[in-house]
Amino acid sequence: MKWKEMNALKPLLFGALALTSLASLGQEATIRKNIAERIPQLQKVDEVSKTPVAGVYEVRVNGTDIFYTDAEANYLFQGNLIDIRQRRNLTEERIDKLTAIDFSALPLKDAFTVVRGNGKRKLAVFEDPNCGYCKRFERDLEKITNVTIHTFLYPILSPDSSEKSKNIWCAKDKAKTWQDWMLHEQPPASASCDTSALARNMELGRKHKITGTPTLIFADGSRVPGALNPQQIEKLLSEIK
Repeated sequence: MKWKEMNALKPLLFGALALTSLASLGQEATIRKNIAERIPQLQKVDEVSKTPVAGVYEVRVNGTDIFYTDAEANYLFQGNLIDIRQRRNLTEERIDKLTAIDFSALPLKDAFTVVRGNGKRKLAVFEDPNCGYCKRFERDLEKITNVTIHTFLYPILSPDSSEKSKNIWCAKDKAKTWQDWMLHEQPPASASCDTSALARNMELGRKHKITGTPTLIFADGSRVPGALNPQQIEKLLSEIK
């Protein structure tokens, strides 16, 4: 095809793209409108986007909650969208991306820090002092070296969790008091100080939908809910460039 002929086609190509874009916007508007009318109790829709499946759209609400619908929002379903050819859970990948945390933006002043070895590798952990899984995780974490660990006290399990967190945060040596309790069942002594950091931790956790402890945040922003064994921790730390 000659340049002159190609130039003649440009308006047609741009027009087609514009029509496609308008159609896409119109489809999103239709889905938003129908969902609002048919399911008023559903939170405000944050985003509507196409999926790789023809005629199926992703509907995102409440920040990270994912639903799927058809082009007219006649049906709404929730579950995992899986690419079976590539063996990929597309819903899980999408949620992982949405819930990723910018490690550099974490308010480290509201955590206490332990450095092991050269401390080059970074890890943040949200933990409750009454969490049995956290205690097991702390024992396994002792086997990891060359890491800096930032612990955010996150008392979500009981009122006693709040009291223990307050006493740990107000201790002269926070890290030692924490480990004495988590590893040796030595209760933290009663103490008082400004505990607004704990309230900020709770707000931070709610913002990022941290619903269980321990929750691990790695330097690349990825997060893992639940206790990992030393081999799993090492693997994830070593994969971060």
